Amino acid sequence: MKILGIGNAIVDVICKVDDNFISKNNLTKSTMKLIFEENEFKNLLSNLKVEKTVSGGSVANSIVGISQLGNKVGFIGKVSDDEFGSKYEEGLKKENVEYFYSKKREELPTGTCLILVTPDSERTMCTFLGTAGKINSSDVNIQAVKDSEIIFLEGYLWDEGEPRKAFDKAIDSANKVAMSLSDLFCVDRHKPHFLELVKNKLDITFANEQEISSLIGAKNFQDVVNFSKQLDRLIVITRGENGAVAIKGGNIEECGANKNLKIVDLTGAGDLFAAGFLHGHVNKLSIKQSLEKGTEMSSKVIQQIGARL
Repeated sequence: MKILGIGNAIVDVICKVDDNFISKNNLTKSTMKLIFEENEFKNLLSNLKVEKTVSGGSVANSIVGISQLGNKVGFIGKVSDDEFGSKYEEGLKKENVEYFYSKKREELPTGTCLILVTPDSERTMCTFLGTAGKINSSDVNIQAVKDSEIIFLEGYLWDEGEPRKAFDKAIDSANKVAMSLSDLFCVDRHKPHFLELVKNKLDITFANEQEISSLIGAKNFQDVVNFSKQLDRLIVITRGENGAVAIKGGNIEECGANKNLKIVDLTGAGDLFAAGFLHGHVNKLSIKQSLEKGTEMSSKVIQQIGARL
């Protein structure tokens, strides 16, 4: 198997809202808020018209993209044996992703993410992790990890306690490890741990400019470049309209952003960028070509609603 993703198994519920809904519910536009009470989540949802539901989760979106590019892939993520859990599994199988997890009835329901798309195409997410956040080391299929060329993890999944043990177990058995820093709040919550991973454990780190800058306390982009050059690891940074940059040691490659796109929803931009890049990486394309493939995939996904092509 080329790539095994390990991440939050979450069903995305996509709704269109106006800016007023965001401020009225004390949400911060373009970020992800974790919701810990099932009732709070249900209350938010009760006032909304659902545009569509789709099996989501950041790494799962990337893995589906990599599968669509013709690679053999797998995914590990925890769901409950409920309606959303079954939908989730069907969604992956339909995309030829091998699902290395056998679901059973859990205390908490399958995770759900409310994606609120405002008229400016920005997305604001409210995530009720449910059982997805309870992943533990026994949920990680070690044989699947060893059988894959590279594992792909998400920062969203990293948390103290059981999820961290699952992470460590996967990293220790992997041939190669890639991870996305996922989200600014995520980085701020786990800064020392993420820094340790980036410096010492990850072969490939994916981040946007905000995330990596926050992680290392950079004043400007040159600080980010200098930090990345010191590591003999691949750091891949997306910079919105400034394109994307990959840095490994002294080697720096850049790729411009595609212009004149009709952007409707930025939900899957980072996920599909990682998919394109990793596809290039496992198929021995150059770093520059991998950046171009990532840019092509993210350009496609932002011109439609939702994070899957």
